[in-house]
Amino acid sequence: MCALLSLHHADAQDEKTVRLIKSGGRFDNWCLREVKESGIIGGNTEYLYEFYGNQDTLVTNKTPFKAPEGYIWRTNNVLAIVAGVVKTNNTVFPEKRGDGYCARIETHIEEVKALGVIDMDVTCQGALLVGALPEPITTTKDPMAKVLYGVPFTSCPKSVKMDIKADVGHEVIRGTGFSKLKPMGYNDSAEITVMLQKRWEDENGDVHALRVGTGIVRISEDIPEWINGYEIPIFYGDMTGQPEYEEYMGLKTDPESAYHALNSRGKNVMIYEDGWAQPGTKPTHLMIHVISSCGKAFYGGVGNTVWVDNIEVVM
Repeated sequence: MCALLSLHHADAQDEKTVRLIKSGGRFDNWCLREVKESGIIGGNTEYLYEFYGNQDTLVTNKTPFKAPEGYIWRTNNVLAIVAGVVKTNNTVFPEKRGDGYCARIETHIEEVKALGVIDMDVTCQGALLVGALPEPITTTKDPMAKVLYGVPFTSCPKSVKMDIKADVGHEVIRGTGFSKLKPMGYNDSAEITVMLQKRWEDENGDVHALRVGTGIVRISEDIPEWINGYEIPIFYGDMTGQPEYEEYMGLKTDPESAYHALNSRGKNVMIYEDGWAQPGTKPTHLMIHVISSCGKAFYGGVGNTVWVDNIEVVM
C-alpha cells in the first residue's frame, strides 16, 4: 500500500523533497529584504524575511521575490504594488531559540494611511507554506488565489512532525481595509495543514484533484512551552469516515477557500477537488502550511501567534 512506503523505497525526487523540507524547516538561516515603501503612505523602510541562505540585506525595492534553486518554502511576507503604490506586509519573523532560530507566525493589523487619501486597516494572517507566492501583489481581490500551494510528491508519508508553541484564542477582528475594524465576537484558532492530492489537468486547462491524504490540526488552546516532535498524522482515503473528522477537514470546493495552482499554460487556476481518492492511490503533490488564523482572508484573532521549528516529514 502507498501509505506504507518507506523513505528507502521512495522516489528519488521525493527523498530530495523530504530533505529540503527538513533542512528548510530548521529556520536557522534567514534572508532579509529591504523595501522602501511609497512616499504617499509614509515612505518607511520595511523588511521582509524568508528562511533560506545566510545572506546580507538585499535591497529589493520593486524587485519581486524569486526563490533560489531548490527552495520550496514560502512565507506570506510579500511585496505589493497596487496602483503604483509600493507596500509590504511581514507576518513571519525569525526568533532566537537556543543556539539557532525558529519561525514566529502572527496575526496583526496592517495600517495603510495617507492624510486625505488613504486610511485603511487590514487584518493580516501569518502563514508559512511549501509552495509559492508570486510577487508583486497587484490587487486585494481574491486573496486565496495569490498562493500556489504544494510541490510535486508521489509518496505517502505517515505524518509530519514539528516543534511548536502557541498563543491563540484571541477575538477575531474583521479588517478588510474598506470599513472600520469590527470585532466578531468569537475566538480564533491557528491551523496546521498537511495534505496530499492527485492532480490532473483537463483539455480546458482546468486543474482537478482527488484528496489522497489529510492531516489538519486546529490549535484552539495556548501551548505556552515548546512541545518537541508535535505530530500531525495523515489519514488516507475518505476522511469523513474517520472518528477524527471535523468539517474543516472536508474537500475544498468553495472558491473562497479552494487552493490554486499554475496550469500547463502558466495560468493561475483554482484546483477543483472532485472527491476522495481510494486508499493506496499515488499522490502527485504534497502541501504543508501553518497559519496563525484559521478563518477566511481579512479575518483573524489579532495577537494569535504560532512558533514552529524542526519541521520533518515522517515516512
